[in-house]
Amino acid sequence: MTRFHAGLAGFAFPTVMRRRILAGFACLAFPLLGAMLASGCRDRTAPPPGEVASAVFWKEVGRWSGRGNVQTGVFTSDSGGFRVHWTIGNETRKDAGRLRVVLRSQDSGREIVEAVDARGAGSGVEEIAAERPRWYYLSIDSSDADWAVSVDERIDAQRRD
Repeated sequence: MTRFHAGLAGFAFPTVMRRRILAGFACLAFPLLGAMLASGCRDRTAPPPGEVASAVFWKEVGRWSGRGNVQTGVFTSDSGGFRVHWTIGNETRKDAGRLRVVLRSQDSGREIVEAVDARGAGSGVEEIAAERPRWYYLSIDSSDADWAVSVDERIDAQRRD
């Protein structure tokens, strides 16, 4: 005896046919559901394939320390972006130390940008943007304290997936 089950829109389907329909539905539905769940687990911090991810790296171009005024050696920049680390310490009198660091053009000696102007013991990091790629040097003016200065050049990079 064949059993019937009320199906879609009131049509009667034999039980064997109903099982085949359900099996076909399961074969399609479960892989689709798995794909939807897997796509939700994708790393959202990485750019989609074909897009470009930007990154910034820093390359040290020089490190100097001393007491008093100094002009550094010449260094080049391809990007014009710099990060200046500075420290003032060992003051002769409290809050008497002064440090002024100026980025200058090697061609003309003119002031491009003042990177640091600090008084008293302390330290810091300054990011500066110069005009363009060129040769530079620093003029470091200091009084009544020991100082240390280092300069890193900004390097913009891109990663393609």
